[in-house]
Amino acid sequence: MTMTTRRYVDKALLDLARDGAAHVDAAISPHLCRQFEVVLAGNMKDRPGVRLNGCAELAKMLDEESTVYQLVQSVSGKQLKPVRAILFNKSPDNNWSLGWHQDRTIVVKSRIETPGFGPWTSKAGLQHVAPPFSVLERMVTVRIHLDDVPESNAPLLIALGSHRKGLVAQQHIADAVSSSKIASCVASRGDVWLYSTPILHASEKTQSVLQRRVLQVDYSNDSLPGGLEWLGV
Repeated sequence: MTMTTRRYVDKALLDLARDGAAHVDAAISPHLCRQFEVVLAGNMKDRPGVRLNGCAELAKMLDEESTVYQLVQSVSGKQLKPVRAILFNKSPDNNWSLGWHQDRTIVVKSRIETPGFGPWTSKAGLQHVAPPFSVLERMVTVRIHLDDVPESNAPLLIALGSHRKGLVAQQHIADAVSSSKIASCVASRGDVWLYSTPILHASEKTQSVLQRRVLQVDYSNDSLPGGLEWLGV
């Protein structure tokens, strides 16, 4: 199944637990969108994703008093905290595609060899490690859209229900996607998409002259073992 052969579903009918994805219209007010733009302005780099850490202003915009925090708790039904943030800024001059895959790593403060955690990688100088799948399946990923994302502006594609398939081996990903209905995560500025972190997803290159700025935040309520600590936002 190619990324251009899709069986679409109505985003309004999606359920996070059942389908692995949910959409909330106009969850972020125009004023709050502008605040995010100001706080993130220095991180609009010409690379696929900028990993964010140590920004007190952003952390405050995601803390327990924030609109985003309340939304995540309401939709997920869980008490979750933000554990990683990435800014994606796709445009005609900074364009990329991403094949079908699962997010399989988390970011921690330091490398501590711990049973069940590995392999380790370093990205942007940060320690990433693959945790047990049980950690991933309890996580929720949130995408805050700061631009309109019509079909021409590379919406994320999600294979619905694939979050229940466990870790999918590379050679089985195509079959897993072809047996799933696909959600095209079109959005308007201020919309929020939430999905189960290990769901299979992909993205094409943008065909638009518009930017496609997305703040992506991972949430978890797990405490890590063996002295490992979430890096956080």
